[in-house]
Amino acid sequence: MSESAERDARHKARMERKKALIDERIAQAQDEYGLLLVHTGNGKGKSSSAFGMVARALGHGIKVGIVQFIKGSATTGEEAFFRRFPQEVRYHVMGGGFTWETQDRQRDISMAKAAWAIAVELMSDPEIGLVVLDELNIALKYGYLELSEVLADIEARPMLQHVVVTGRGAPPAMIEAADTVTEMGLIKHAYKNGVKAQPGVEY
Repeated sequence: MSESAERDARHKARMERKKALIDERIAQAQDEYGLLLVHTGNGKGKSSSAFGMVARALGHGIKVGIVQFIKGSATTGEEAFFRRFPQEVRYHVMGGGFTWETQDRQRDISMAKAAWAIAVELMSDPEIGLVVLDELNIALKYGYLELSEVLADIEARPMLQHVVVTGRGAPPAMIEAADTVTEMGLIKHAYKNGVKAQPGVEY
């Protein structure tokens, strides 16, 4: 048997063993309920990943609710796109802009509370299968909302409803409550080389 044929045979044997293990794990994973997913970390892609899930949900005919904390009135590509589906997506931009722009803590608190009221409304609707709470972690980091109240409201949602929370600096209690946590790590960012935010990439 040639070296290439031996290598191919070893690869096939490894993949057969791997498939058996994965098939067994899939067979054992029978629970089904709404998940709390947290996307955090300093790297780019937290909101992008959440909006990818919105597209995925729509592909399965699942209705979606979106609340954007902190982010303000500047239109993003994802908002422009998902507003094309008003029957399937309830989209709420509820922030006043980045905290260094607003410089008004009391106004930011008021807007965060109004946004949370909308979030609770969405999470009370069993017809909505996915709720995205974009940049909620930032509102929690600055103390605009009570973490215990937020976690209690998330826990009280319909059994099969998924919730995605984004934003850097996720508090430990949010991470503990989550079913799936992804931390986006920053290795390089074009901004540090003087490249401005560009449509289709950053917003």
